[in-house]
Amino acid sequence: MPLKMIPARKPDLTGDKTPASSLWRYVWRMSGYHQIWVSLLAVVVAALSMLPIELQRRLVDDAISDGKLDLLLKLAGAYGAVLILHGICKYLLRLYQGWLSESSIRYNRLHLSQLHEEHEGDSAHEEDGKVISIIGSEIDKLGGFVGECLSQPVVNTAMLVFGMGYMFSKAPLVAAIGLAALVPQALLVPLVQKRINVLIARRVNTMRRVSDDLTRLPHDDTDLDETALPDRIDLLYRNRMMTFVLKFGMKAIINFLNGATPLIVLIVGGYLVIEGQTTIGIVVAFISGFDRLSDPMREMLSYYRVAAQANVQHKMIARWMR
Repeated sequence: MPLKMIPARKPDLTGDKTPASSLWRYVWRMSGYHQIWVSLLAVVVAALSMLPIELQRRLVDDAISDGKLDLLLKLAGAYGAVLILHGICKYLLRLYQGWLSESSIRYNRLHLSQLHEEHEGDSAHEEDGKVISIIGSEIDKLGGFVGECLSQPVVNTAMLVFGMGYMFSKAPLVAAIGLAALVPQALLVPLVQKRINVLIARRVNTMRRVSDDLTRLPHDDTDLDETALPDRIDLLYRNRMMTFVLKFGMKAIINFLNGATPLIVLIVGGYLVIEGQTTIGIVVAFISGFDRLSDPMREMLSYYRVAAQANVQHKMIARWMR
């Protein structure tokens, strides 16, 4: 799909007004081969983000420990160049992801607005609230997923693979201890997110009913207290609070594991340095490395949540379109 076509193409030129059969087919319909290019850029970002770990080790072990000022300046210059290049590539990646998302959102809003107009009839006003909810916030969440659908897990997975691969090649024991702190996170996220997905679907359904109630209210003589609107608003409140309990509880556990990992590296790595089995540069690099690996773990958690919500929204919007 040509780059210029995503924001410019009109819905009535596609010849296909049926919803995609799955979330992934929807993403491909919206972005096509751009997913490949944005993913390749994501791999470059991941590689550049892990490169400073080796530079930190060499700064400590080869330059500072041996008192080589010229090597210190060269490595420091290389470190700075990597930081600048990484920042530029990450900036371009975010722009690319944002462009894909906003182009998809724009197309979807035009498409669904036209679809609603074509099906306008005697009961159209009863659907107005639902349509407002779908074309507004629901499409924002669904279309926003297009930009990061593939590139986000690619960049975070690549960072984890590059980081752990480097650490295992330098100090397998310390790397294995750090990896043990990542495993519970990988097991915890799907279990908690499954429950959050149920809450998301209920919230979206309730929010649509609230939108319908608010749209009809000015035209009815019914008093607000006599409608189901207050109960539905209370239901939204309880739904959101339960989501907070699960989401923030999961984050608290993950933050604890990420915070404890550098301490374990210091203890085990310090012991190995004392015993002459590794160098202080390795310990410094590993502390920095595990700190960097905590970011992709958080991003993967966020991505998993966004993907689950986008999947729920896609199914509900596709059902409405039929």
